Amino acid sequence: MAVRVDLNISLDGVAVPEDPMGAEWGRLVEHYTATRTFRERVFHDTSGAGTTGVDDRYAAAYFDGIGAEVMGAGMFGLHAHPDDPDWRGWWGDEPPFGYPLLVLTHRERAPIEFDNGTRFEFMATTPEAALERARELAGDADVRIGGGASLVRDYLAAGLVDRLHVAVAPIIIGAGARLWDGLSDLDLGYTVTSEIAESGVVHVTYTR
Repeated sequence: MAVRVDLNISLDGVAVPEDPMGAEWGRLVEHYTATRTFRERVFHDTSGAGTTGVDDRYAAAYFDGIGAEVMGAGMFGLHAHPDDPDWRGWWGDEPPFGYPLLVLTHRERAPIEFDNGTRFEFMATTPEAALERARELAGDADVRIGGGASLVRDYLAAGLVDRLHVAVAPIIIGAGARLWDGLSDLDLGYTVTSEIAESGVVHVTYTR
């Protein structure tokens, strides 16, 4: 069982632009949303449309072998819908997960369950305690730290991530939440590999 992170970042290290659902976000993830795997898992498009190269291989690996996930309140969307008790996340009625997700938040909320096995639990706790709970839920499968950038930095700084994959898009955003702040020499604890996709995105993987 490993603790994994998969993030899209810009050349200047921005993982979340200042407008997290705006045009810059679209540019940051367009290689991912264009893949056949994303279209199938998120849009439920079974036509076979979408790219099938290197980006798609990493998109498929994103979903493979995960048994539970930890994410911040912003990734779930609580920053945009803080007082809406009916908010069920960005993903509609069929989130593309199929496993339990722990959302770190200061707001108490009842768990949300979906028919495909996705379950969101909301926890007011430390990242370490959330990880322990996720490990219990995942069993022998892997745990993903889903984001956002500050939460991922916390886990990286604490030495709790076994595999970090970043898809570096060839764009410069200039402002937003940066992944690498405070993480100098992070690479020294990992074996680093990289691969260039047809889209120009560089997939960099840090493996302990």
